Amino acid sequence: MVKEVKSGLFCIEVPLPNSPLKELNSYVIKSDNRNLIIDTGFNREICLEAMLKGISELDIDLSKTDFMITHMHADHSGLVTRLATETSIIYFSRIDAKVYDEDNNWKDMIDYAEINGFPADELMKALHNHPGYKYSPKTVPKFNLIDDNDIIEIGNYRLKCVATPGHTEGHICLYDEDKKILFSGDHILYNITPHIESWAYQINALKNYMDSLEKVYNLQVDIVLPGHRTLFTDLKARIDELKEHHAVRADEVMDVLGKAKKNAYDIASGMSWDIDCERWEDFPIAQKWFATGEAIAHLRYLESEGRIKRNTGQNIVTFSSCAN
Repeated sequence: MVKEVKSGLFCIEVPLPNSPLKELNSYVIKSDNRNLIIDTGFNREICLEAMLKGISELDIDLSKTDFMITHMHADHSGLVTRLATETSIIYFSRIDAKVYDEDNNWKDMIDYAEINGFPADELMKALHNHPGYKYSPKTVPKFNLIDDNDIIEIGNYRLKCVATPGHTEGHICLYDEDKKILFSGDHILYNITPHIESWAYQINALKNYMDSLEKVYNLQVDIVLPGHRTLFTDLKARIDELKEHHAVRADEVMDVLGKAKKNAYDIASGMSWDIDCERWEDFPIAQKWFATGEAIAHLRYLESEGRIKRNTGQNIVTFSSCAN
């Protein structure tokens, strides 16, 4: 489905089968000289078909089209190498581009999950069911690396890159100050809460995310164009809701932890999740993975706030309350 958002600005809805996200909003800026596509969908045939149908409907010439990928996740980056031509520029975060380095593989993440209590006999199943493993680009794209405050100009749109680490380390929003438009990627969503996970103790993803919310709080914005679900207008109100959500989630982690020592996987199993399963044992393996990553992010944040401590003197890392 293609919808016109504003003059020269369109949204292609790309289906994401078997994902709670349901679909991706791929934005297209069309102009006489060059076009820009912001995010692409999974590297799956159903996503490719939807993109090509939308591109055809808009009469877009891919040889005159550039791409901007807001962050590394496969539902945003997966199709870019199948759509880009030899004349296309692919704009991508310098920080998130590190995921394509030869020495950056899934083993470190697997090892980290294991020391945080994820069952060893389920690790490879979790990996092979991870959408990032299955649906990422099969070849490394040739990127034009971008940083905070860089400018991308397409037609009469002047897009300022706003580094917003949290959802990923290198997540970038795009802000058109004159048109008061914010392309928020997965930094700020309306109907659902952006997933914040941590797979390295060196990174305090939730703290980074909260700081990034503050960074965009006072932008003059008339419309927010998120990577998923509904477009919306009240940026500040939504940011306030997201900050409150994570404060409540942090308190829930403290309640689950109680006076015990628990690992992140066990804590995740005791948290509430918006998923159609009555028991943790019934969760799809990929959702257990995401839940554990989110639990770690909140635990790392609570540790930095001095509310809990990390216990590392054993094979499986545990956490305990500093109030005990």
